[in-house]
Amino acid sequence: MIPRHASTTLQRLANGFPVLAITGPRQSGKTTLARALFGHKPYVSLENPDEREFALTDPKRFLARFTEGAVLDEVQRCPALLSWLQTLVDERQRMGDFVLTGSAQFDLMAGITQSLAGRVGRLELLPLSGAELGNERLGVNLDSVLLKGGYPTLYDRDVTPEDWFPNYVSTYLERDVRQLLAVRDLTQFQRFVRMCAARSGQLLNLAALGVDCGVSAVTARQWLSVLETSYLVMQLQPYHTNFGKRLTKTPKLYFLDVGLMAWLLGLRDVNTLATHAARGALFETWVVSELVKQRFNAGQRAELFFWRDNTGHEVDVVYDTPQGLQGIEIKSGSTFASDWPKAINKWSSLATDPVCTPRIVFGGEGAYSRQGCDVQGWQA
Repeated sequence: MIPRHASTTLQRLANGFPVLAITGPRQSGKTTLARALFGHKPYVSLENPDEREFALTDPKRFLARFTEGAVLDEVQRCPALLSWLQTLVDERQRMGDFVLTGSAQFDLMAGITQSLAGRVGRLELLPLSGAELGNERLGVNLDSVLLKGGYPTLYDRDVTPEDWFPNYVSTYLERDVRQLLAVRDLTQFQRFVRMCAARSGQLLNLAALGVDCGVSAVTARQWLSVLETSYLVMQLQPYHTNFGKRLTKTPKLYFLDVGLMAWLLGLRDVNTLATHAARGALFETWVVSELVKQRFNAGQRAELFFWRDNTGHEVDVVYDTPQGLQGIEIKSGSTFASDWPKAINKWSSLATDPVCTPRIVFGGEGAYSRQGCDVQGWQA
């Protein structure tokens, strides 16, 4: 197992909460992490029909088996179990008693909110980050990183993205979508997913997205919510506090794994990617997802934003720090260009709150200062 940065957070939460919940997309390493850190506890998967039937028909006796707690995998398959779990952990008053994992955020979080409020420490686990993989596994070819993404299976097994991603997508469509949506035409939904991949890094226009896929804006919104609850995409909201009113209020759409995005776009080799029109969007998606992973692994909410005014000036990422607002520009080029700091310097001049030194993350090497900005290569 590749060491996960979230391990420290999970161990910390185990000291203060009787129940731990690990959510995230399928195959992101939730079960592996839970079993690695809590291997002394019994493990039960509620995907197992016998165990699920037992939990559904006699939840009290099902839980009574676990005198020292347990790791309960895919617990959203039996949401009624959470009410019984509340009673048990309240009686025991023991921290780190049960560890729950689940892929469908909506089902699991609805049950946690209703039954386990105040009793559960939650960790959202996305695929491997670049920091977890390290330079040795990532290599020096940025395009290879963009094609492969961070799903652990691609690093733990002898399997290529070309073999793994199509099976992942088909499994996701067959299992999760059928559970969450009454999709009659899976082909149409798969087209919708591909259209979302083509729009990663762009302002979200649900009406246009629906038209391109032959569905209504209402259906597009519903389908997008399923992609979000399954941790495949996220929306980045605009930052407009203390910047006046002439700013966009439309969110941007991002995939949470760049390898999956690349596969959905039909990209299969580095030569094609090197000159592809979507390369900039792929790199931007990778950087944004890395920032999200960093926060999730620390047990924090993402709380990332972007800034864009009505004349088209845009800063890709903005977030609050104790020292002030931090702005980040993302550029896929490998050589610094003199016009890169223009938008972020304009943003800095308009801010009424304190701002940190602007950062530019680019597709080249090194780390240095240019025109009042900290410039960092993608590996740095």
